[in-house]
Amino acid sequence: MAIIHQAQLTPSKPELLRSFLDARPWGEPGEMEVLGAYRFDDPAGEVGVECHVVRVGEVVLHVPLAYRGAPVDGAEEHLVGTMQHSVLGERFVYDGAHDEVALDCFRRALCGEQEQAPLEIVDAEGRRVAAREQSVVLSLEVDTGAELPSAEQILGGEPFSIARTVDQLDGTVRLRATWHDGDGVVAAFGDGSES
Repeated sequence: MAIIHQAQLTPSKPELLRSFLDARPWGEPGEMEVLGAYRFDDPAGEVGVECHVVRVGEVVLHVPLAYRGAPVDGAEEHLVGTMQHSVLGERFVYDGAHDEVALDCFRRALCGEQEQAPLEIVDAEGRRVAAREQSVVLSLEVDTGAELPSAEQILGGEPFSIARTVDQLDGTVRLRATWHDGDGVVAAFGDGSES
């Protein structure tokens, strides 16, 4: 279960996403519309893994982020930025496509061993306020005749892909994201996918 605090964030998530996209060669210039997000639970409870779906012009982008309480040695090139969280303090935000905790979440999801996290909103004292409806819903698709990869296969290093631009991936096993006015493949394993 992903715990979402009622908190102030500086910069805001849209501001952080916009600056990240502006700094990447695959990012798109122009006005950005946030379509929604989904989360995975880190089994250790240390890293927040949140994947955003945004539209810039006609292009839909998938932006996985990993929120950490401390910097990761040697991962400076994948640091998206820092943000001040009014409850948790300073958060170090990394590109989830290069964060091992986030990558392991995708690996487990493609094996059918992890689903997106339900969302619970809590106040500053940690009291549950409400459940939040999912703005993006994930589903696992498997081609006819194909099998889910085993944990040994995918955790052992067999290639899989995480989309930057939605719907440019192919594979025999896919994670499909659905939002209010569209859907697309955000991760894939098997023929046609690469790490």
